Amino acid sequence: MKKAQYWIKHLSLNRHPEGGYYAELFRSEAKIPKEVLPAHYTGDRSMATHIYFLLDKEGFSAFHRLDSDELWHFYQGNPLLLHLIFEDGSYEQIKLGPDFEAGESFYARVAGGVYFAAEVEKDQEYALVGCTMAPGFDFEGFELPKADTLIGKFPQHEELIERLTRH
Repeated sequence: MKKAQYWIKHLSLNRHPEGGYYAELFRSEAKIPKEVLPAHYTGDRSMATHIYFLLDKEGFSAFHRLDSDELWHFYQGNPLLLHLIFEDGSYEQIKLGPDFEAGESFYARVAGGVYFAAEVEKDQEYALVGCTMAPGFDFEGFELPKADTLIGKFPQHEELIERLTRH
């Protein structure tokens, strides 16, 4: 298995504000006009976007939420844990990876509006995944809340939120 630095270099990955590394591979030229999108969208959007995303053992993808559904695809490396907190306070963990017998999957969906974070499974090196959004990603629809804001909404998940938010 190649090292994380190999992928960071050869895929020209850059640091992402939520943590990890990414490169945008696709942004559709076709746009969806704001007038036909649900009211929470602030402007026109690309129909879809896709990125490579790499997390290594040194980092994590901090709790955030997006205004569109995001599809995650496992490519290479070690298992990746997605931590989802829904508006009603319920929690779900999804494990992306190649070992179906261990409950891993090549694919996961995170619905728009759900708070989520990601990390490489404990004591593992890295995970290389892809993330596809439709309507496409725009920083206008990206929210990176502070820990105290999330703990105020979801006190039952305080330990997880403290561990996977930026301070």
